[in-house]
Amino acid sequence: MSRADVNQATNSQQNDGAGHSPGISAMALLVAGAFFMEFLDGTVIATALPDMAHSFGVSAVDLNIGISAYLLTLAVLIPASGWIAERFGARNVFSAALLIFTLSSLFCGLAENVTEFVAMRILQGIGGAMMVPVGRLVVLRSTPKDQLIKAIATLTWPALVAPILGPPLGGFITTYASWHWIFFINVPLGLLAIVVAWRLIPNTTTTAKQPFDVKGFIAMGAAMLCLMIGLELCSQQQVNFADALLLLAAGGIALWLAVRHLISAPFPMIRLSSLRVNSFRVTMRGGFIFRTTISAAPFMLPLMFQVGFGLNAFHSGMLVLAVFAGNLMMKPATTPLIRHFGFRKLLLVNGLLSALSLLACAFLTPSSPVMLTMLMLFWGGLCRSMQFTGISTLAFAEVPDSQMSSANTLFSTSLQLAAGLGVTLGALSIRAGEFIATEAGLTSVPGIAFRLGFVIIALVTALAVIDIARLAPDAGSIVSRKAQK
Repeated sequence: MSRADVNQATNSQQNDGAGHSPGISAMALLVAGAFFMEFLDGTVIATALPDMAHSFGVSAVDLNIGISAYLLTLAVLIPASGWIAERFGARNVFSAALLIFTLSSLFCGLAENVTEFVAMRILQGIGGAMMVPVGRLVVLRSTPKDQLIKAIATLTWPALVAPILGPPLGGFITTYASWHWIFFINVPLGLLAIVVAWRLIPNTTTTAKQPFDVKGFIAMGAAMLCLMIGLELCSQQQVNFADALLLLAAGGIALWLAVRHLISAPFPMIRLSSLRVNSFRVTMRGGFIFRTTISAAPFMLPLMFQVGFGLNAFHSGMLVLAVFAGNLMMKPATTPLIRHFGFRKLLLVNGLLSALSLLACAFLTPSSPVMLTMLMLFWGGLCRSMQFTGISTLAFAEVPDSQMSSANTLFSTSLQLAAGLGVTLGALSIRAGEFIATEAGLTSVPGIAFRLGFVIIALVTALAVIDIARLAPDAGSIVSRKAQK
């Protein structure tokens, strides 16, 4: 996309009443709401699986395919989202994605057997794959740089909150209504979002229509599919390491071939030029590690409380809500802190605090005072919210407008892969903790495998801080307005 095309798109947006600047904050809220609906749908059915399986006459384990089908569809189609938005217009694609997601939610609730349910979950994944990256692209292009921190902070809270709220919310709906309402509740929300999106979002497209990169799509799709399935196999209780390693190796080869193709293709599906921007490259590398460990924590905490400490699901869920409270409490302070300290200094210090907050979980025991446990989890919520928002904002702070679409697609693909790797890393850390505990004769210590797992996660998180140190002192100053003196 040329600079002239960008200017033309910008002028078109300014002249379009639906995309006028007063609607920027409303647009960010709209997209964040859609994100929350999509992210929540990936986690909310976990606690409803036994009831759903009973309705379909199958085992709960057999119904896990409903979760996997949704996540795999996201992984395969997200790399194509940038091209689709450029070709057909952001408003058209975002609205169509909302419609697909809403209708498939309705049919998921009406499904009478596993086959129908899985088919509708795949359709939901198609809508979600377009909804999240295209929605983020809309906000990135519509938000002035000096307002980017607030906009990104608004967009990041669904990814932080949904994994925590999803399981207890799914359990509540299933207990007091029925599992069908997990999906039916999306229908009025989705229809309202479509109407608002059509009014707020400008329908900008590029003047030059580049051809669809079939080879790039197949290579990226194969890479994401193999990697996600391989990671899923690694996270299962009974691991078939031969199959998992074979899929991970195939995914790595496919990814290598995809990168080679994207570098040399005249019209690549994803342009890699944005990786030349140092701040974007660092946040894709060290940020990927951090996003992975952040995804591991919501998976590990409930398991430690229930399996390791013997707490019931309700008590465990109430404790984990302290992380959610920390996420929310940090939001108002995010912008002032970034503008006062700048990205590099803040991300370095907060990154270390994030690692320490995970390490602190290793010192929790069944006899730890409830208030102390909640305080430590609250601290972790504060740190993870700050780091997640800071990295997500810095990723796009210095990316030129002409490269924003490809940068956003790369970021979205990385985010999806990190979520899958996070669960796998959490599971492998717990198994490593079991091995260490057995070798050290500590198996009688309550929850020791999980506690040692958190030590491993904390060390991995500290690795991400090393990469942040490579940022320039004034990185992202155009957004933070913290100029180097």
